[in-house]
Amino acid sequence: MSLQCLVFDCDGVILDSVPVKTRAFARLAEPFGPEARDRFVMYHTAHGGVSRYKKFEWFFREVLNREISEEESARWGRLFAQYALDEVRRCPLIPGVSEVLKTWSGRLPLYVCSGAPEEELRLVLRERRLEAYFTGIHGSPPAKAQVLERIMRDAGVEAENALMVGDAVTDRDAAEHVGALFYGVGQELKGGPFPWGADLTGLNDWIRARV
Repeated sequence: MSLQCLVFDCDGVILDSVPVKTRAFARLAEPFGPEARDRFVMYHTAHGGVSRYKKFEWFFREVLNREISEEESARWGRLFAQYALDEVRRCPLIPGVSEVLKTWSGRLPLYVCSGAPEEELRLVLRERRLEAYFTGIHGSPPAKAQVLERIMRDAGVEAENALMVGDAVTDRDAAEHVGALFYGVGQELKGGPFPWGADLTGLNDWIRARV
């Protein structure tokens, strides 16, 4: 085994944007009362990496006891972007990610595999001057496991020679689904049966040992 491809989630792995998006979800649910808000935030926190539109569907079905309409989904999507986008454009990078990108861009194909809408994802990474590091930038839809499958095909590598770097169970599950290696980041994944770091400051050394 030798690493031939690196794949990164975005929120919590490249950008320190998870708290920003948590606040945006809370703000969406605030008009429905503190209990509804807290349930939505808990669901969002437990389902990192899932499309926001799937989370909207859950909130309407499980909290409001009805299905969300296409118009309501589109409206909530616009509000979410309005609440979150400016902060995401300014939030810090995860420690260590800049060094990882600078070290391996041009030496290995680098990809982004995110649950965020792809157009928004590309916009933010372009504005943060990070887009050029990546061979491909992919968001939702479809689900993350299917996006990762497509990346493996595009990169032309066997999944066992690819590394997925993520901060959520959804990222880990996507890596397991395709048979890729996995490196966990952040407190949610601490203690799992895979290499882990609180941030990305140790990732370069881990990669160097496997290239």
